[in-house]
Amino acid sequence: MSLKTVFTTGEAAKICKVSQQTIIRCFDNGALKGFRVPGSRFRRIPRNELFNFMRDNGIPTDALESGKRKLLVVDDDVELSELLRDSFLRDGRFEVKVANNGFDAGMMVKEFLPDIVVLDIMLPDINGKEVCQRIRSDSTLESVKVICISGMIEQDKVADLKAAGADDFMQKPFTVEKLLDRVCDMLEMERAANA
Repeated sequence: MSLKTVFTTGEAAKICKVSQQTIIRCFDNGALKGFRVPGSRFRRIPRNELFNFMRDNGIPTDALESGKRKLLVVDDDVELSELLRDSFLRDGRFEVKVANNGFDAGMMVKEFLPDIVVLDIMLPDINGKEVCQRIRSDSTLESVKVICISGMIEQDKVADLKAAGADDFMQKPFTVEKLLDRVCDMLEMERAANA
């Protein structure tokens, strides 16, 4: 996988986990160097300038260095967690961590700062809805996407999950390919070429 060398303001915002407006403001005031596309108002930021900006502002640069998106799988079903982890690692575009309970999930979200969380609703300690609410109550995690998964939930509870901050819901059982497609769509990545 070749690393991107130039980023749009939207891509830079996702990597830095800030709003696009923040990136545009930093670009316009000279704190973030780049160039405008000739004949348009579009701004472009070279990789080295984005790296310097992130380093100078204390933003972790690991997302930029690896080019991989971060995925956190939260499910107490160890076999399913490992299957999902292995499948996303095989795709090659993801860095994956696994938590098997809500407490670990809460700690990992803060440390790992994932782009997306695949969250089982039925956890042994606290339910997924509560994990969702905790993620949404932390402004530093506002860009984290959450897909809730469950095999035992009524359709009317899905609205409750979305109100608690879930971006999407998938009913178990589902295929790993379907989940991968959904994750790619939510992170605005190309879908994997299914063999």
